[in-house]
Amino acid sequence: MAYAPRLKTKYNEEIVTALKDKFQYKSVMQVPRLQKIAINQGVGAAATDKKLIDNAVNEMTTITGQKAIPAKSKKDISNFKLRKGMPIGVRVTLRDNNMYEFLDRLIAVALPRIRDFKGINDKGFDGRGNYTLGITEQIIFPEINIDQINKILGMDITFVTTAKTDVEALELLKQFGLPFKNQNPTQQ
Repeated sequence: MAYAPRLKTKYNEEIVTALKDKFQYKSVMQVPRLQKIAINQGVGAAATDKKLIDNAVNEMTTITGQKAIPAKSKKDISNFKLRKGMPIGVRVTLRDNNMYEFLDRLIAVALPRIRDFKGINDKGFDGRGNYTLGITEQIIFPEINIDQINKILGMDITFVTTAKTDVEALELLKQFGLPFKNQNPTQQ
C-alpha cells in the first residue's frame, strides 16, 4: 500500500462525510477540497543584494520540501531601483502529498510557535473560497536554523480550494484543523 499523508486520509475518511452532511451535497464530488497551497515571500532588499534571493530560495525549499523559484519583477520602478526581470521574491506551489505534509506541519508545529498566538483571523477570504494567511517570521518553522538566517522575512500562504463560497471554505479549513479565532462575543 502506498504512503498517504495523515491529513489526506482524514479528508477522505472524515471531512468529506462531515461537509456532505452539513451542506446537504447530493454528490461526493460537490464537496470542496484543497487544490493547492501557494507560498510567496517578498525579498525587498534583493534589488541591491543578490545573495538574499539565494538564501530565501534555500529557506523556502527547506520549509516546504519542494524546490522554490525566484519571482521576477514585471516592470521597471525607478524609485525602488528595480528593473524588469530582476528577482524580487520567492514562490512555491504545493499540490497533493507535499501540500498535505506542509499543511500538517503548519497546523501542528509552526502556528503554535508564534508568539502570543490566539488563532488565525478569518478575514483573509477572497469571496471565491480561497484563504490567504500572512506570517511575519519564517523562524516559526522548525526546519529553519535561527543562527543561519540573515534576515527575518514574512510570507503569504494561500489555500486554494474548490469551494464556491467563503463559508464552505472556512468550514473545510476548520475541519482540517486550522485554528481560527473564536468569533463568539461572549468568550472575548
